[in-house]
Amino acid sequence: MKYFGLQSQIRRNNTNSVLILLMFPVVFIGLTWLFFFILGIGQAQQMAAEHQGYNFLEEVNYSFIHTIPFVLAGVVAWFIVAWFSHTAMIEKATSSKPLERKENFRVYNLVENLCISRGMTMPKVNIIEDDSLNAFASGINEKNYAVSLSRGIINKLDDQELEAVIAHELTHIRNRDVRLLIISIVFVGIFAFISEAIFRSMRFGSLGRGKKGSGGAAIIIALVLALLGYLIASLFRFALSRKREYLADAGAAELTRNPLALASALRKISSDPTIEAVKRKDVAQMFIENPQAELKKSSFSMGMLFTTHPPIGKRIEILEQF
Repeated sequence: MKYFGLQSQIRRNNTNSVLILLMFPVVFIGLTWLFFFILGIGQAQQMAAEHQGYNFLEEVNYSFIHTIPFVLAGVVAWFIVAWFSHTAMIEKATSSKPLERKENFRVYNLVENLCISRGMTMPKVNIIEDDSLNAFASGINEKNYAVSLSRGIINKLDDQELEAVIAHELTHIRNRDVRLLIISIVFVGIFAFISEAIFRSMRFGSLGRGKKGSGGAAIIIALVLALLGYLIASLFRFALSRKREYLADAGAAELTRNPLALASALRKISSDPTIEAVKRKDVAQMFIENPQAELKKSSFSMGMLFTTHPPIGKRIEILEQF
């Protein structure tokens, strides 16, 4: 695999990440318009016959324009709640807790030296009491930035390898990757919530009692589009997560000037990345390698579209070409 250079890799991944991020609202707004379009198809002929000069697209656009402000207001409210609650949710989902300086001067020295070299504010350092090897970065501003390391990764990596892992996580912080991933998680969560809400209304609501009509058709159309949106948003989320992992690898190599140390660390991490406490898939994507025990590595290219992380072998291959 030919490597195109660190700066080219960074620029390419940043560009791709921005394009992926922009697709979330495009899909959401596009599916909302498509809902009114499909719903109006069944009524178009009848309305055209009853009302001379009836314009189908004008009616669709009218319904869309008068509904989308309320939809966007709901999305904004959802974002606000998710934005300010994510830190507590992540800490709870990973069982991470603060690591005191006196407990491990080695880790603090590595983090501080890397931060000083780039003029970064020192993030909090957390520990996950698990003998497996993994790490992740979290936080959306300097008040709650944190690097979390498992007990296993601290004990089983040498100084250069651990420094490279920390540099990888600090790069996530420098690049504001957590913010991007939170946005992607929230969009996927919106589609998941809408799908579940509609499904429940079909199961327990009027359709569940056997009633038919335009209201039932609207619910079915909305469910299909919500599921489609969930699938598309999930693919975007996975793609964004993979891009940011490549970028963090490149940033760590630049920060430490030792890409082989990160390659060596990734080899060790790949042998045992499972963190038992991590059950949520959206939290799992934040780790340096997916920590879920049930994760099955796909061996075919289409299957890779549904993974949160690029193949660790491919990441190592790129690092070894510096």
